[in-house]
Amino acid sequence: MAEPARLGVIGGSGLYELPGLVDRRWVGSETPWGTPSDEILLGRLGGVEMAFLPRHGRGHRIPPAELNHRANIAALKQLGVRDVLSLSAVGSLRADLPPGTFVVVDQFIDRSSGRARSFFGSGLVAHVSMADPVCSRLGRSLAEVLRASATPSVAGGTYVAIEGPQFSTRAESALYRSWNASVIGMTNLPEAYLAREAELCYASVAMVTDFDCWHPAHDAVTVDAVLAVLLGNAERARALVAAWAGQGEGGATLPSCACRRALDHAIITSSAARDPAMVERLRAIAGRVL
Repeated sequence: MAEPARLGVIGGSGLYELPGLVDRRWVGSETPWGTPSDEILLGRLGGVEMAFLPRHGRGHRIPPAELNHRANIAALKQLGVRDVLSLSAVGSLRADLPPGTFVVVDQFIDRSSGRARSFFGSGLVAHVSMADPVCSRLGRSLAEVLRASATPSVAGGTYVAIEGPQFSTRAESALYRSWNASVIGMTNLPEAYLAREAELCYASVAMVTDFDCWHPAHDAVTVDAVLAVLLGNAERARALVAAWAGQGEGGATLPSCACRRALDHAIITSSAARDPAMVERLRAIAGRVL
């Protein structure tokens, strides 16, 4: 029997009012790793069950470094989510990615520090592959939706995740450009790591708001200009989510995907050496292999 499907979206305030979302209800959630950023908005979009999580909480209350990514991902998994679309605002590191461009990310460089980046730990150790950190199936699906729309978009790009809350220096920005990175942000890691450990299919669409400080015209950018781009990006993001759901990605069945078997050979700790408390804590994430 095919398992039920549910789409998950992690994003900002522009997605609270998704046109066509029916049976809307906010639900609280608790996980073994604490409380997620906010209640989760459940509903149906085009007949597809959907869960939306405000990454920073409604009203943008939580800074990037204080996000409880483990609780966020665990809460979505507990609700039955299997496919996750992450939407985030970013700065551009390339001249050919101007404000308003959507980038379907396929690689990450981690420059964050001190964030809890794994569900596993002492008493139950696991190592998952992050060679290809996003789901290629979801990435292709999102790229197709964007190509069919009027949204300027690029399929593929590297996201540099910095700690924040400060933006990068000019020297750092130049360094990231020398690494051929595409965009820079503060939120997609360890989110992507944890989605892989939870055996969720995860894809990231980075929405460019402005150029990072490497650009000679960066200092001329005004708050009004950035806000105008943010509003336009939010409108296009709503259209993207609606079209993505309408494709049938979250229909009655879920396609087979390697992401959903990421833990097949990941757990290193022998059965006899596993901490029972850790095993119990991890059942919501790794129950399939425990």
